[in-house]
Amino acid sequence: MIYLKTPEEIELMRKACELTSRTLGEMAKWVKPGVTTHKIDSVAKEFILDNGGRPACLGYGGFPGAVCIEVNETVVHGFPSTYSLREGDIVGLDVVVELNGFNGDMCYTFPVGETDERVMALMKATKESLYKGIEACKEGARIGDIANAVQTYVERRGYSVVREMCGHGIGRKMHEDPEVPNYGRRGTGPLIKNGMCIAIEPMVNLGSRNIVIEEDGWTCRTRDRKPSAHYEHTVAVLGGETRILTTFDYVKEVLGDKFV
Repeated sequence: MIYLKTPEEIELMRKACELTSRTLGEMAKWVKPGVTTHKIDSVAKEFILDNGGRPACLGYGGFPGAVCIEVNETVVHGFPSTYSLREGDIVGLDVVVELNGFNGDMCYTFPVGETDERVMALMKATKESLYKGIEACKEGARIGDIANAVQTYVERRGYSVVREMCGHGIGRKMHEDPEVPNYGRRGTGPLIKNGMCIAIEPMVNLGSRNIVIEEDGWTCRTRDRKPSAHYEHTVAVLGGETRILTTFDYVKEVLGDKFV
């Protein structure tokens, strides 16, 4: 069932998304060679708790981290670990924060130092596809319009879309209906209505779209071990307009000229 939110609930969503965005900005300060992904996770956890929130991923279905950390070929759901970031890596930081009973969800993929131009191009196209999906998210349109906008944009540039993982509704729960795929046909899927809140999150591979789930039951990586990029915003449809509730502005403040 799709739960449509009132304007008052969307305001609470906005506040949760603001804390989510600020958390991502704090994590961005630690994306550099030699820093472990466990350290980045601990920074996020401390910041969220200090600001009255709850790291929603922590303990979710047994997940061990406060955030999902996606290095290189990891698509989604990577565990924080003792791995130290290396020059040329890319790392996706996917964070969900619950505040006052509502959730915000977002992801940004960062270059670590100097990164291969082909991988930087993948990241740029994936981020751009996120905004193409958001442009297609309009009251009266269909979820398939979002999916098709993402798929068309990246596949025309020679990349592949992960099909087993998708975006989702969000609100009092981290994952609500509807599912929001990154591939599909226009004019299909649930109708986009006023009060709908969804997380749109393209996951795009440099090589094949095929994935593997590791033995831990969580970590999803590309089968060919080529890099994957992941960007995400939480959006709400309110008063006939689609509003982006999360923001990359705090990341931009940290990255400056390196902001992709």
